[in-house]
Amino acid sequence: MSADKLWSSSWPGAPLRVHSQSGVNEDAERQTDPITQLHADMERLIEESGLEWTILRSNTIASNGRGWAQQIRTTHAVRGPDIAATAVIHERDIAAVAVHALTEDGHVGAKYVLTGPQVLSRAEQVQTIGEAIGRLVTFEGVPVQVARRQMLADGRPPALVEALLASAESRPVSNVITSTVEEITGVPARTFRSWAEEHAEEFRWTSKPQTPRHLGDQLGAR
Repeated sequence: MSADKLWSSSWPGAPLRVHSQSGVNEDAERQTDPITQLHADMERLIEESGLEWTILRSNTIASNGRGWAQQIRTTHAVRGPDIAATAVIHERDIAAVAVHALTEDGHVGAKYVLTGPQVLSRAEQVQTIGEAIGRLVTFEGVPVQVARRQMLADGRPPALVEALLASAESRPVSNVITSTVEEITGVPARTFRSWAEEHAEEFRWTSKPQTPRHLGDQLGAR
């Protein structure tokens, strides 16, 4: 699941202000998977709360790539269900926009769509991490039914397994790239390559390859 965080901040004499981060599609009557639908339901509750609020919408967050670290370190490959390409966003850009939304006027009632500067598939993200560590790293798509068996065998709750796999099966391709990060912060959105270079040490290989235990970990990178 992508990171869902709820921040609140208040000052003497000032109203409570709430910020929510989600990946909701505004135009859809129902979202394409249970996790995004949960985000939509949270947004509705926040809007009806009577508090001041700002909603930040993002799809794939770069830090979710950490779910691939064990496989990359030990096998130099990532195996998992493929998911539609999106403009991956650096988590620090989400945080930067959140700071402005919480501490400045003019953001109450706004819904901002935040993206990185480039639409990337999982294979392209994995390749970029490989380039950052100076090693060829490949992505191998795994059928959903294979992932389901492995995740259940690992002891994951069936409801969580189905929610994650629904995302892998049904999330549509998104070619949306916005300039919202730069418009609000004054700084262009960071690239996934910059994220990979910042976190390269987390993906450095070890001397004894081994089979990762949790194939389901690869669904973390929504």
